[in-house]
Amino acid sequence: MAGKSKCPCCPNTEEPKATVLTKTSLATTLAPADQLWSTRRDKAVRLRMEGSGPGSETPITIHQLFLETVEKCEDHPALISKENGQVVTLTWRQYYEQCRAAAKSFLKLGLKRYHGVGILGFNSPEWFIADIGCILAGGLGAGIYTTNSPEACQYVAANCEANVLVVENQKQLQKILQVKDQLPHLKAIVQYKGELQQKAPNLYTWAEFMRLGEDVPNEQLDAVISSLRANECCTLIYTSGTTGTPKGVMLSHDNMTWTATTAAKLVSKSGDEEVLVSYLPLSHVAAQMIDIWVCMSLGGTTYFADPDALKGTLANTLKEARPTFFMGVPRVWEKMQEKMKAMGAKASPMRKRVADWAKSIGLQYNYSAMNGENLVPWGFMLANNLVFKKVRAALGLDRCKLCFTGAAPITKDTLEYFMSLNIPVMELYGMSESSGPHTVSIDEYRITSCGKVMPGCKTKLENPDADGNGEICFWGRHVFMGYLNMPDKTTEALDEDGWLHSGDLGRHDENDFLYITGRIKELIITAGGENIPPVPIEDALKAEVPFLSNTMLLGDKLKFLSMLLTLKCVVDDNGDPTDELTAEALEFCRQNGIAATKVSEIVANKEPAVYKAIQEGIERVNARSTSNAQKVQKWVILERDFSITGGELGPTMKLRRPIVVKMYQDRIDEIYAAASGEMWPDNMNLQAQKRFIM
Repeated sequence: MAGKSKCPCCPNTEEPKATVLTKTSLATTLAPADQLWSTRRDKAVRLRMEGSGPGSETPITIHQLFLETVEKCEDHPALISKENGQVVTLTWRQYYEQCRAAAKSFLKLGLKRYHGVGILGFNSPEWFIADIGCILAGGLGAGIYTTNSPEACQYVAANCEANVLVVENQKQLQKILQVKDQLPHLKAIVQYKGELQQKAPNLYTWAEFMRLGEDVPNEQLDAVISSLRANECCTLIYTSGTTGTPKGVMLSHDNMTWTATTAAKLVSKSGDEEVLVSYLPLSHVAAQMIDIWVCMSLGGTTYFADPDALKGTLANTLKEARPTFFMGVPRVWEKMQEKMKAMGAKASPMRKRVADWAKSIGLQYNYSAMNGENLVPWGFMLANNLVFKKVRAALGLDRCKLCFTGAAPITKDTLEYFMSLNIPVMELYGMSESSGPHTVSIDEYRITSCGKVMPGCKTKLENPDADGNGEICFWGRHVFMGYLNMPDKTTEALDEDGWLHSGDLGRHDENDFLYITGRIKELIITAGGENIPPVPIEDALKAEVPFLSNTMLLGDKLKFLSMLLTLKCVVDDNGDPTDELTAEALEFCRQNGIAATKVSEIVANKEPAVYKAIQEGIERVNARSTSNAQKVQKWVILERDFSITGGELGPTMKLRRPIVVKMYQDRIDEIYAAASGEMWPDNMNLQAQKRFIM
């Protein structure tokens, strides 16, 4: 590449030194392809190129994107982690060289073209290096959720025909050892943290693995790199299997590089140094796209959180890293909100009054900014200095220009809470099959909207109803290649014109902001034939009754709607729900003269004040319903909150509805059995009906 430019993140660095890297022409050769989709690992696809403007950019491979960044930012920190309490920094140059070394080792181990490398572990430099090294060696990177059972790990490894599995520690290694005899393509296992507790053939530590390829010539690796094509598969993202068998989403080099560079231009327009924290599961498309590929496109710095980040240590990493943008799934923002509310409840009356005043100013200001008015209310500067700046600093978000949420629905209550603290949280929307983002809220946003379509992409609403709600369909270079070895599922998702059908329902407002209104597969179709999206009702009840943790609407093919409810409880160090109520729930109990401190006590005693508050909340939600069929008739409090380990929530904290129904079928049967034979007028007072199930 002629004429190297300085890294925009490193204005004081000297011109990069001459490198010995193999240069690859940016005039990319694409593999021959006549179809927009494929389900074969070795078959290229035709790209959805635009004739000009966004979407017409020259396609590049992962290696070309990486090389561009190394040439501009070679001495800039790329990855920052901790080893035994000591900070370890890899520059972009070192990071690149380690990925090449890993690629050589994969070749030495016999990684075949288009075969998988499964990676099973928490976020770390080794995860990134294994993933990129595998791609440079011509393999397919395949993240495996750390919460997967041995059987689920076996499914992914077998499906991608993994030649190598990279695991974090002994706990994850044990899962693979239980199923390795069912993996005919497996040639080696690499453990990247801790010492091996047993010796076995073809089992390596990370250090041993990285030395394996030392005698592989540069020319051999360069020949593989030169053969990579932007319209061929490089990564597999496995769906969480919420609605059935996990599907291997095939993403091409162009899917990754085009989406990453487009997203990078949106989040960073100034060329400032960008910093982010990696903590969400890298087997999920959102974390992988942001942490690895967008950061690569920006030449930014990724800090790695500790494995117990979601158990409380994330706050420490945020304060150390002070990220410039931050992505949290809704549950992360909700947990922050709960913790801050609990701290606020302990404050003195004077501090509470100041905080309430500041939050009212913050909410007013942020609604004004959102609507483009930018009216600064009287007292805003004082509130900013007294409260907002201190809250941002305490959270480690004082440098954060953009805060994002996505991967699951978030409540308006949580969004408004952070708006009131002058931390607007912007919603993103997309899916694994769109390489991550499709709509973004950055330059402008609307509360509860997922923003506007990314430049170079298109949205179409299929079969809209009278209110404009239709199935959201995607078009663009971010749309996936197909599901590995699943032609039937692929043709369900991609229509004959190449549009991706999301399965989500949505509508546009007059300014083209997209609002998600439901999911087709989640729609509850009552016995009377009425279609009811569950999320708006579930979120409305959580807003009315703040001590509720999870709410799940029932009623598919049934005569009326009911709900499963859980109370907010303390989570232990393993992320499992305990029996102890949270500070917010305890505060409600205190105000209502309830001595109970445990979920089990509330349920066992059928605590009248708690049950009354829930029933009244449901009546307020019902009063806003558009038909009697949309009214919740019965409900039950479960003895234990939902969790990932319990199986009710997926890896990104998304509710796994079919699994919850199976798990609690007996309780659901009780709800509807108790109602069988009952007859009541639709307008009868629900309280009089005593609709909750004891």
